[in-house]
Amino acid sequence: MKEFLAVFQKYEAMIHHILRSLRIYKNYDEFFQIGLIALWEAKERFDSKKGSFTSFAYLTIKGRLLTELKKSAALEERYRYPKEEFWNLQLDEGADVPLEMETLLTYCEGLTTNQKKWVVATFHLGMSSAELADYENVSPSAVKKWKRGALEKIKQKLGR
Repeated sequence: MKEFLAVFQKYEAMIHHILRSLRIYKNYDEFFQIGLIALWEAKERFDSKKGSFTSFAYLTIKGRLLTELKKSAALEERYRYPKEEFWNLQLDEGADVPLEMETLLTYCEGLTTNQKKWVVATFHLGMSSAELADYENVSPSAVKKWKRGALEKIKQKLGR
């Protein structure tokens, strides 16, 4: 342990230098700890026959930090969290209000009863043609005829 303490004191500045060169500012302490672990592993794996310890330690620490940066960037990309302001937003209660019945019925002037049923069921109740056919106990093709007739009359009324 005393050996590593001496290595740590000698190479602590190197770890800080690498962190600054990689522009790591978020989770600085966590990345410093990763650098320390990489320094310890470099000390354990170093072979003096292959070169100087300083170069080996530098490359080991920088490589480990780059790997961790990639992992944290991937996690950050995968799990995006909204900013704090997002949670404080108040929703506009009137933003998703369906068409009011009175407004909807103004478009239904001149339509048959079945065509009005289609307009109200589709735009006010949010029913599909198949659901309306089941509810009214008619064939889906009959509902399609109601739809076609209603759309033609509404388009003529709007001048299109």
